[in-house]
Amino acid sequence: MKARFAYLVILSLVLLAFAAACSAAGSASVSVEGVWGRPSMMYPTSGSIYMLLKNSGDAADTLLSASSPACGSIEFHKTVMKEDGSMGMNLIDKPLEIPAGGEVALEPGGLHAMCIMKNDKFVPGTSVDVTLVFEKSGEQTVTAEIRAE
Repeated sequence: MKARFAYLVILSLVLLAFAAACSAAGSASVSVEGVWGRPSMMYPTSGSIYMLLKNSGDAADTLLSASSPACGSIEFHKTVMKEDGSMGMNLIDKPLEIPAGGEVALEPGGLHAMCIMKNDKFVPGTSVDVTLVFEKSGEQTVTAEIRAE
């Protein structure tokens, strides 16, 4: 009986230590604000989605992917100035990191989510759902108001 009690006490202490170690590693807590989108003026089959990703946690998190029923796919791009003075976009081919206690803005003229092969749901005056998948914060579905601007 004493051996069994001692075993339970030791097991409880090990589990408690494990839980403390996991929480000491830090956690991420990403919130998504100000989500909106607009059709592209230059590319009739695409549009852009903008938002602010805020991480109030004490560990970095990573945005792994995004999807929407209004888009064939969603890619992340950054607007850049080309050598000839024209504007272009570069594909961001790695997950987006949101630093601990920091934020990442997806905004016009900068980093943004590109709705590729948009459908008739992605039109001004409507709203579309966008599902974001974060490494630590999990899956979040947000609603983007589609504007003409």
